[in-house]
Amino acid sequence: MKVLSDHNLEGQAILLWSTMESEDWLKLLPIPLLTFADVGLPFESSDRVVWRYAQEHNLILLTANRNEDGEDSLGRTIQDENTATSLPVVTIGTADRLEESYYRERCAEKLMEIVIYIERYRGVGRVFIP
Repeated sequence: MKVLSDHNLEGQAILLWSTMESEDWLKLLPIPLLTFADVGLPFESSDRVVWRYAQEHNLILLTANRNEDGEDSLGRTIQDENTATSLPVVTIGTADRLEESYYRERCAEKLMEIVIYIERYRGVGRVFIP
């Protein structure tokens, strides 16, 4: 399993991965963190394009601010295209709080739970963490 960080969350995602590494979570289950640049997605890609890319490449999308405004919004895309086998979109409830170690640790634990038990989360659409 791999995680694709939304382009506007990359700094916070790296901070989250640092916590996961320091807590030895990544030794238990090495989860690569990918960026838009890593996978060749343009930063201005619509939510629909990003969601489809993540699904086609078996990636969990990690985001914070995607919304339900418009035809190509994340919420609309999930409504239109989510299936029982779709991977969840993991949304950090308050991305600014990732600077707080306790909040970051809670997010890391929940993300690890999602990855370990991914079959339980397929088809749910969106999971807010922590």
